[in-house]
Amino acid sequence: MTLTRRYADLLADALQRVREIMPWDLRDLLAQPGPPLILDVREPAEFAQAHIPGSIHVPRGLLEAACDWDYDDTVPELVRARERRVVVVCRSGNRSVLAADVMQQMGFADVVSLKTGVRGWNDFEQALVDERERPVDTDAAEPLLAAAVRPEQMRPR
Repeated sequence: MTLTRRYADLLADALQRVREIMPWDLRDLLAQPGPPLILDVREPAEFAQAHIPGSIHVPRGLLEAACDWDYDDTVPELVRARERRVVVVCRSGNRSVLAADVMQQMGFADVVSLKTGVRGWNDFEQALVDERERPVDTDAAEPLLAAAVRPEQMRPR
């Protein structure tokens, strides 16, 4: 018998193990000494348009190799963060939950997901920058971060 699980099922399962924080929690953490590492797991084009200043970028598809030594995708700063607080972010907070779950399985001691993602960070009117580290206006970022589900992607009725 084959067990069929949907994306929502995978998220619900991961949320039993992954702790989430809100944008105001992240703002407070960033203001403290020894701020967390912010890991953005969105796709390269998404990251280039608008991301949280100081975050590092590792697309979700490369995450496992980036978190470990001896791979061409290894990100030393990330591998060294196994005992450091890591806040994983994506657009809306779903991919980051799955990424944080995998990182916990890989031995990261203090990894959390940003609930509401970069979109919520922007709604909370916190700073975003583009690929050249130039500020991105809150209003300009809003359409870049909006969900864009096309009609053919909707469940048939």
